[in-house]
Amino acid sequence: MFIRSTESTIHFGRPFRLSQFDETQPAGSYRLITEEERLEGLSFEVFQRMRTLLYLPAIALAGHAREVVDVDPIELAAALVVDALQGLGGPPKAPR
Repeated sequence: MFIRSTESTIHFGRPFRLSQFDETQPAGSYRLITEEERLEGLSFEVFQRMRTLLYLPAIALAGHAREVVDVDPIELAAALVVDALQGLGGPPKAPR
């Protein structure tokens, strides 16, 4: 079994909340690690996501204890889209 990890930094311009959190998280940059497992027995290389780990709190909040939370990658992507839309003035309003 071969597992690979990919590390990235994501940024929220506004406070956000995911279902895995008890509290709203502050705006800022967050460390994100995605772990994937290679599927064996295929003639080409394929990886399946095993988990997505988000480090709390935001990187800039020094002196706080770090917590690692396994988050739903689809919910996280949706929260990032909502944050980006709010940064542009919010989603378009439905016509009346």
